[in-house]
Amino acid sequence: MLRMLWVSFMALALSGCGYNTFQTTDEEVKAAWAEVLNQYQRRADLVPNLVNVVKGYAAHEKDVFIEVTAARARVGSLQATPELINDEAAFQKFIAAQGEMTGALSRLMLVAENYPQLKADGLFRDLQAQLEGTENRITVARNRYIDSVKTYNVAVRSFPSNLTAMLFGYKTKPSFTVENEKAIAVPPKVDFDAPAPAPASAPAAPASGGTAATPAPAY
Repeated sequence: MLRMLWVSFMALALSGCGYNTFQTTDEEVKAAWAEVLNQYQRRADLVPNLVNVVKGYAAHEKDVFIEVTAARARVGSLQATPELINDEAAFQKFIAAQGEMTGALSRLMLVAENYPQLKADGLFRDLQAQLEGTENRITVARNRYIDSVKTYNVAVRSFPSNLTAMLFGYKTKPSFTVENEKAIAVPPKVDFDAPAPAPASAPAAPASGGTAATPAPAY
């Protein structure tokens, strides 16, 4: 009887100190992060097909292909696990790699603007639509994660639930920062090499009875 009363008392005490809140919010953060990873993986899976179809029309844009492929390799080299949200340094490294991927893909899509036949290709249009849809889903998933982490972190820092957090080892989790969002939102600068020189104008015909003027040497 006394044991049952003690268990009931401890259950009420833990509930009042936010223990149950931590169970709920921690699971919500994990679920939100899993969706972020899922959408980032979906985007990475589109890269090989996108590169191949663009390469079919713009094979000489190899710098762009190298950049996209390298960005995808960097993303793939990082272990995208649920534990990332418990490691600030690993989390920021992962987000930085995803930001590089966003920039590289933006540059790849800008290449298409120079190739009307590529833009008209049915496969390219389908991949472009999939990429745009995935980017939208990434934004939604990130926002959901941000909201979940905010709720969780408030509980970790607020009294008296912070006492429960210290007792059971709950710590704040990293989130997307303003700098992350700005880096993701800003499109990359595009400079495929120095601009081609303007074609030289044809020399003026000499006047009747005269000779063409000799151009001054360039220094």
